[in-house]
Amino acid sequence: MIQLGKIQKLQIERMADFGAYLSENAGDENAVLLPKKQLKEDDVIGSSVEVFVYRDSKDRLIATVNMPKITVGNIAVLTVKEVTKIGAFLDMGLERDLLLPYKEQTYTVNTGDEVLVAMYIDKSNRLAATMKVYERLATDSPYKIDDEVSGLVYEVSRNFGAFVAVDRKYSALIPAREFSGEVKPGDIINARVTRVKEDGKLDLSIRKKAYLQMEDDGKVLLDMLKQRGGSLPFSDKASPEIIKQECGMSKNAFKRAVGHLMKEGLVEIGSDTIKLK
Repeated sequence: MIQLGKIQKLQIERMADFGAYLSENAGDENAVLLPKKQLKEDDVIGSSVEVFVYRDSKDRLIATVNMPKITVGNIAVLTVKEVTKIGAFLDMGLERDLLLPYKEQTYTVNTGDEVLVAMYIDKSNRLAATMKVYERLATDSPYKIDDEVSGLVYEVSRNFGAFVAVDRKYSALIPAREFSGEVKPGDIINARVTRVKEDGKLDLSIRKKAYLQMEDDGKVLLDMLKQRGGSLPFSDKASPEIIKQECGMSKNAFKRAVGHLMKEGLVEIGSDTIKLK
């Protein structure tokens, strides 16, 4: 059977002035056109040709020997070529672009953006793209705890955190407790694996290990104190929400940073203030 959106080997069934008709088996009535300009000199009836099958501008099945950047069921990062009233059109490496409908976008995309998508066949039997790739990402990564990884942020949730495609194919999450809004969809991030779940999905952190992060957070607090005249109107007894809003870190990280600065003799802490010494 000829498969839309797949790379497959088909046989030349018959020739025409404008190309060759390909089918899966000799005598098969279902055939797809391979345009003449894509035929080689030694392509004859009975020859086997590796092609990708998609639809042309008139919605007819057509074959090409040019290989696309993505196929049905798979994931790839594609560039947005144009944004229209019906959605965004992505460069999939062929003469015709791939539609990313608005309902399949997890955030607003613009011309020139690189987006992580999966290809699927829609209800009209046409090829389309979706940014909803969570269920399609692999869970058999080779990574273990404390490995450094790189990934693409493809969705952000207030409840869960930032969803990341490590190496653009493995399922990972920066949990909400580790996420303070530092990244947004479309960002490429470097992170550390903090957990490998039983199902193979990864938990990540963009923060360093506590003893290393403590020094960086201490520098952030010192800069804040200097910028605000030498004091902050809250202490480590403030609520986690205030600390995250003001400093962009968790309460535990904040307390470690304050303790580090106090040990260095750089700050003093009151009931509701922190001051430079």
